[in-house]
Amino acid sequence: MTMEETQLKRSSAQTHTPKPSRPPMAAHLAPTKAKAASSPKHQFRLAPQQLIQIHDLMVKSRVLEERLIRMYKQSDGYFWIGGPGEEAFNIPLGLSVKKGQGPQFDYLHLHYRSSGILLAMGAEPISFIRQMKNVASDPYSGGRNFANHASIKAWNVLPITSTIETQYQTAIGTGIAQMREGGQGLTIVNGGDAGTAEGDFASCLVWSTRPNEELPILIIVTNNEWGISTPANTQHGESHIADRARAFNIKSRTINGNDVEESFFAIREAMDYIRKERKPYMIEARVSRLYGHSSASGANLVTNESDPLTLFEDQLESAGILSKQEMADLREKYNTEMLEMAKRVKEEPLPDASTIYDHVYAGQKGKYW
Repeated sequence: MTMEETQLKRSSAQTHTPKPSRPPMAAHLAPTKAKAASSPKHQFRLAPQQLIQIHDLMVKSRVLEERLIRMYKQSDGYFWIGGPGEEAFNIPLGLSVKKGQGPQFDYLHLHYRSSGILLAMGAEPISFIRQMKNVASDPYSGGRNFANHASIKAWNVLPITSTIETQYQTAIGTGIAQMREGGQGLTIVNGGDAGTAEGDFASCLVWSTRPNEELPILIIVTNNEWGISTPANTQHGESHIADRARAFNIKSRTINGNDVEESFFAIREAMDYIRKERKPYMIEARVSRLYGHSSASGANLVTNESDPLTLFEDQLESAGILSKQEMADLREKYNTEMLEMAKRVKEEPLPDASTIYDHVYAGQKGKYW
């Protein structure tokens, strides 16, 4: 066993503070490994090749995040925050995006747990590794932002920020542009459950539902039941966050975001509705948080959370679509590839000190006084 493997094993053995008890979720929102394994042959609605594609991207996303965590623990990055545990929702979402530039395509206002969405859209893992290392070749911020803070103008991906839930307010702007433009482009905005206490979230609900000026926005809340270290059951009086949409006559639903097919078809239904009706739709996806909030809380494996990748792999094996060996080989392939990427990035230069004042204002280079 290598030193790196030993280090990750030790980190993974440390458990996160167990979640406090809260009212039990509906049966379809709380799948267990035992439940998935109880059926002799899992029945899928999606075609085998589509399922294999989704699995490939889920593994790629998970291995990337684990590589970024290793980099942080080895002092090859200053801070990590990401979305292990959200792959079963994020990958189907990324595959459903109408990708391009301008109002006829989908705009994305994302938060820092969205790497799976971008990988499914075609982003390269090495771009995230470069940002984690803060090297000058980081295509998202030139080595000046935290991990998982992407910005891709060619795909309508607006800069991801660390400020909590401000993306719900900026989504109003692109929603207005698309309302005026017409067509089928829509605005996608996602964030966490705790941030829905912010006024930006309320503003999105208000502005997207003004009579005769409704906005084509897919409003997503990925609910992992934590706000950093604050449990949701001490903060939320409503049964489901999606219930808030009712006051604004927004169609909404709460789904099990740990289930690939439930996520896939819920996203498709929501997008079809928005593209046709040009009105908002809200999805609350119940998801897991497998490595805590961020490196600030240790970035250690949480053992009392459902793992959507494990659940999906059990289903794939039960259906005879992939074997355990094939899935293990895929993980090893991506582990090897991303280790090589990390080694390559480690030798790349950091931003030159002379560029510290660049881009304080649009198009500005050097000192601005």
